[in-house]
Amino acid sequence: MRELDVVEITKAVKEMCIEANHFLSPDMKTALNKAEEREESPVGRKVLSQLKENLRIAEEEMIPICQDTGMAVVFLSVGQEVHLVGGNLTEAVNEGVRLGYTEGYLRKSVVRDPLIRENTGDNTPAVVHTEIVPGDRVDITLAPKGFGSENMSRVFMLKPAEGIEGVKAAVLTAVKDAGPNACPPMVVGVGIGGTFEKCAILAKKALTRPAGEHSDIPYVKELEEELLERINKTGIGPGGLGGRVTAMAVNILTFPTHIAGLPVAVNICCHVNRHVTRTL
Repeated sequence: MRELDVVEITKAVKEMCIEANHFLSPDMKTALNKAEEREESPVGRKVLSQLKENLRIAEEEMIPICQDTGMAVVFLSVGQEVHLVGGNLTEAVNEGVRLGYTEGYLRKSVVRDPLIRENTGDNTPAVVHTEIVPGDRVDITLAPKGFGSENMSRVFMLKPAEGIEGVKAAVLTAVKDAGPNACPPMVVGVGIGGTFEKCAILAKKALTRPAGEHSDIPYVKELEEELLERINKTGIGPGGLGGRVTAMAVNILTFPTHIAGLPVAVNICCHVNRHVTRTL
């Protein structure tokens, strides 16, 4: 059994909040460069060039890469051989978010009650998803999610008979309805299977997989590639101003489901698709 003080989790989450909001992840840098190479529209190329310039300035001058610094979404994989000491795990995560957003001078965008709308003042609480896994390590993935793209999310409770063609239609419907509102070029996370809430979590988690890495399930990999091609034929383009590159990646995760259902969730993220992972 390995002991881990939750203060280490607080420290890591604080640093990750600042890192994710100031520096584009390596996979997204590569994806954006490839997007600029593929884009044929002069307007689209100009938009991509401006996005890259914005990211360069943000990195050099420690300015957030987007004014919407997001609601913190945290995926925790906790090894069952880890004994957490020093406090409560969720409270430790929230303390890290509080410190990251206040000391990092990041915009505080969370309201305490969804209807009363009083700002919490420190961007807490985070949305925390925890799973117990084998081993003696804790993996933390932080994905601050802006709500321009989050508001474009969709869940479709399909009939099993609709099958893979129904899934394709659902994803394309979500992307077309989102249009320019999700700040394209986008990354499209898709969750298939499970239940109403499980497919949504899958779609969110899919966004944290590095852009350019495909599923190791052959038919899912083919589906990712086909959907990416079809999305990029919609002509929405960078900034929604037309062009060849509407999406840079489609990431799909699947899960077993009930014989009577085919849940599908689509969670779109803008061109920055912030995500950082650390292991303690």
